[in-house]
Amino acid sequence: MAGADGDDSLYPIAVLIDELRNEDVQPPLESLATVEETVVRDKAVESLRKISQEHSPVDLEVHFEPLVKRLASGDWFTSRTSACGLFSVCYPRVSSTVKAEIRQHFRTLCSDDTPMVRRAAASKLGEFAKVLEPEYVKSDIISLFTALASDEQDSVRLLAVEACVSIATLLPQEDLETLVMPTLRQAAEDKSWRVRYMVADKFSELQKAVGSEITKNDLVPAFQNLLKDCEAEVRAAAANKVKEFCENLPEDNREQIIMTHILPCVKELVSDTNQHVKSALASVIMGLSTILGKDNTIEHLLPLFLAQLKDECPEVRLNIISNLDCVNEVIGIRQLSQSLLPAIVELAEDAKWRVRLAIIEYMPLLAGQLGVEFFDEKLNTLCMAWLIDHVYAIREAATCNLMKLVEKFGAEWAQNTIVPKVLGMANDPNYLHRMTTLFCINALSEACGQEITTKQMLPVVLKMSNDQVANVRFNVAKSLQKIGPVLDSNALQTEVKPVLEKLATDSDMDVKYFAQEAISGMFDFLLSTKLLNFNSLNFIFLLFFLCSFGPSITIPNQRLQNLLFSFAELTQGGWDLPWHVI
Repeated sequence: MAGADGDDSLYPIAVLIDELRNEDVQPPLESLATVEETVVRDKAVESLRKISQEHSPVDLEVHFEPLVKRLASGDWFTSRTSACGLFSVCYPRVSSTVKAEIRQHFRTLCSDDTPMVRRAAASKLGEFAKVLEPEYVKSDIISLFTALASDEQDSVRLLAVEACVSIATLLPQEDLETLVMPTLRQAAEDKSWRVRYMVADKFSELQKAVGSEITKNDLVPAFQNLLKDCEAEVRAAAANKVKEFCENLPEDNREQIIMTHILPCVKELVSDTNQHVKSALASVIMGLSTILGKDNTIEHLLPLFLAQLKDECPEVRLNIISNLDCVNEVIGIRQLSQSLLPAIVELAEDAKWRVRLAIIEYMPLLAGQLGVEFFDEKLNTLCMAWLIDHVYAIREAATCNLMKLVEKFGAEWAQNTIVPKVLGMANDPNYLHRMTTLFCINALSEACGQEITTKQMLPVVLKMSNDQVANVRFNVAKSLQKIGPVLDSNALQTEVKPVLEKLATDSDMDVKYFAQEAISGMFDFLLSTKLLNFNSLNFIFLLFFLCSFGPSITIPNQRLQNLLFSFAELTQGGWDLPWHVI
């Protein structure tokens, strides 16, 4: 038997053989289907399944079915696990005699001594059941399903639960109660949480398969128990299915079942000790409002939404805010503003800055849910207030928040609603708030576009270059570098250049440094944009822009040399490079 490293090297061979699709390649695929490395076996089985479709019924019995039998009776468990994946593809097209042999081989593998083989058989039980005649589903599959669902290994039992969905869809309604439900009830109360988790995860599919009557009598109590399970993983899986389960309940008594049996469990989960459970519930609980209607939502669900909106776990809060549109459709924006939004505002003004920060991060999402008009009326003032928060992290997040809002609502909205208020902060007596103006301009310039930036923002930035606080002045230099790519060449030459030239001679070393950096950064920008369409006019403009700074700015020698070399090569003019200019 090849080792793991050797088996890895066989994977490309299995892929290559897959492309040939001929009975001549069955022997090497049969060999690959017995190796120890799982990924190689799986690829070999996948290739064999494809090849089986190319065979005629006669060739299938002559060439393919004997291969399946050899794998099913192999000495190594690896070959027997591979055989489990091949029964369903050959069964429908072989003779009755061969079908009987295949059924017998599958029964043998379902009771194999090796757990890995039983797992493989359990994973293919539903698939095999779908190709069997109805009489054999009852006589063979049900007994195998019952045995696998009672296996000593929980890894086998949980796979049997998955097969239960397929089996239930194949049986008439009258047989489900006697043939399937006893085993399913047992699985829902299994001692292993992994089996119960699988039941919870497949609950909606099981619900559809067994029908409304069995759902009312058996699945509702089982679902309640899963929601109250002692293991958090099971509760989380069940909580994630609450909306889907409620939607699939029979309409005639859906509301009564939810209010009586499901909602009490949901209320307990809202205050669950595990954050994954609460998060799973928060992702679906808003959907119950469309099922229960306006009155029940206001009376019973809104208190739960409010509790989750104030939860300490960020993911819980995010899941509630992400689905506000579901509630909005049912109770209307007015009721929503009277109930949930006060809680959001309360959190936005919380004494703990991390709580405020969390709400800021959700604001663009909330704005998209509520629309621009409602946002302007209820939340715009709140967003602007964050810009003058005493905690820098809040001011920084508020700046990013404005940028996302402009991207969502557009430049025209920004021009009328946001930009005037931001620019008004430039006259604030607190220098930290004046710097926030610059940070906002940096963030908004690209989203607002050239016209708004040039006509409204740039004059404010240039005026702030005379600020008495050095921190503000060097942030002006940084802002001019940031918004430079948005401005046209005329604004750069006539408005930006003189200000940067003045700042480059500032008495404060930091201001001087960042002014030099801004000029250098503009050089890089011009180099990357003007030279995309390299011509003498662009080159002359670039040199004029740089040399006009005079002795106040030093452009690195090598950078300008590279520029001149590039120009000489691209123009093929044979220029005599004027090194004396450098």
